Amino acid sequence: MGTQIGKFTKSDKFHLTIHGLNLLAASAKHKVWLKPISEMSFLYGNSVLKGGVGRIPENIQVNDGVVVYSMADVPLGFGVAAKSTQDCRKMDPNGIVMHHHADFGEYLRMEDEL
Repeated sequence: MGTQIGKFTKSDKFHLTIHGLNLLAASAKHKVWLKPISEMSFLYGNSVLKGGVGRIPENIQVNDGVVVYSMADVPLGFGVAAKSTQDCRKMDPNGIVMHHHADFGEYLRMEDEL
């Protein structure tokens, strides 16, 4: 008994689900805070663009796992960094900073499966 944090796929890979967000948020090394304008876009399953990032720490590298927060420090979901912090500083506002993996909006989108 406990909290389900993921599931195994048919190819025996572990897929982390949104249920593990509380555990990830408590011990996350890499965090990104979103502006209120881009929160809804992320919750609909879209990747995070540079123009929607409110704060980003200096130590993020490409392919690092990242927990996404609102500016009010509420964890919204998680994903994978598409660019390092140094690359993000140089890119245009429409460039992808982080690829979406899971978010709280999944409850509504996957309602039939749950």
